[in-house]
Amino acid sequence: MLRTPLRCQPPLRERVQTSEKEAAVADDRPEKILAALGGADNIIEIEGCITRLRCELEDGSVVDEAALKKAGAHGVMKMGAAVQVIVGPEADTIASDIQDLL
Repeated sequence: MLRTPLRCQPPLRERVQTSEKEAAVADDRPEKILAALGGADNIIEIEGCITRLRCELEDGSVVDEAALKKAGAHGVMKMGAAVQVIVGPEADTIASDIQDLL
């Protein structure tokens, strides 16, 4: 039997359900990331840059890296009060959602 890309995919019903689950998780990511960064009072500036959220914080020591990773971050780079959260190609969207929450 020949294997083609279409034969390896799950049925459409399962693909749609997975997409809906991912969308539900993505909806609360900005709130979770904001809380893990120390809340709105701790953020001086936040911007999306390709795959990262670049954040300037009042106090970089309150950042909860475990909560960021639980919220879907792929990694966190801390440099004093500056923090970069690697979230993937949706960084600009998440940054604008967080700015709306501030």
